[in-house]
Amino acid sequence: MVKSDIKGICVQKESEYYDNRKRTSGQACPRSEEGQRYGILEEGIRINKYLSEAGVCSRREADRRLELGHIRIGERIAERGDRVLPGQQVYFCGKPVQKEEEAIVLLVHKPVGIVCTTERREKDNIINFLQYPKRIYPIGRLDKNSSGLLLMTNQGALVNKIMRAGNMHEKEYIVTVHKPVTPEFLRGMAGGVPLAELDVVTRKCRVEKLGTRTFRIILTQGLNRQIRRMCEYFQYRVVALKRVRIMNLELGDLEVGTYREITGPELAELEKKLQHSSNAPVSPGEQAEKGYKQERGNAREKQAGGQGNAREKQAGGQGQQWRKGRQKKDGTR
Repeated sequence: MVKSDIKGICVQKESEYYDNRKRTSGQACPRSEEGQRYGILEEGIRINKYLSEAGVCSRREADRRLELGHIRIGERIAERGDRVLPGQQVYFCGKPVQKEEEAIVLLVHKPVGIVCTTERREKDNIINFLQYPKRIYPIGRLDKNSSGLLLMTNQGALVNKIMRAGNMHEKEYIVTVHKPVTPEFLRGMAGGVPLAELDVVTRKCRVEKLGTRTFRIILTQGLNRQIRRMCEYFQYRVVALKRVRIMNLELGDLEVGTYREITGPELAELEKKLQHSSNAPVSPGEQAEKGYKQERGNAREKQAGGQGNAREKQAGGQGQQWRKGRQKKDGTR
């Protein structure tokens, strides 16, 4: 069967499918541009994106929950890649999901000791602490032992756009360490720090001394315990870490343990800055990790190639010595 025949059958099947949907539901279902062009059925919204936009959890968390079988579409256990069609009911951990129409963005001053998770089994989770009346979740994480600015929202696309490392959005921190800050330490922190445990070299960043043991650092990454690990590399221990800014949003004098809504010009400026940002759910620091791993891979290949050439050269020399020995023993040259 030639390609044109296959395409024709696909288009015919798609037409029949949508005609049936129209007859049963009373309204036509939209087709994607690819579906119109190639006859590919692509209706509804991916289950992880649906949950993210509904304010239930991030796409990554949704994928994890799918693996655990915690999500249903109707009576069927959902799987990764499933799509939610109009009129279908989604259940998350046994509870029906209702998409939240109102866009919520909160700026929270997280105190030390509160954990940035929606997991109810964690007694000190941020959801229980805030007691906000609507379903929201944190944008990224702030260590339990750290304090400062934390964003909470019900907008999944907003989370991905802010947190995606490739978008290069700034996050500013004030850090206090256990011993005096030196020029060498500041240069080292700013120039990129190798973190062997994460197999990554941090991006270059801006670092400024504020006091004898205090400095400001502005990152465009969000690696796990990044600042603490960077300091540890130079034998410095973090005593206090406070996030004071994410992009154009500043903590200011907001009281510890309280929050305020992001609205008006502040929200408009944030949306403007995010206008050209990708909302693909990429883990923080992925690009830096990818580049570093590629560099290490190339170095290993080069090293392995050099070792291989040395072994070949050594083997070749041993072979020549063996042949010379045989020739002498046989009395031939």
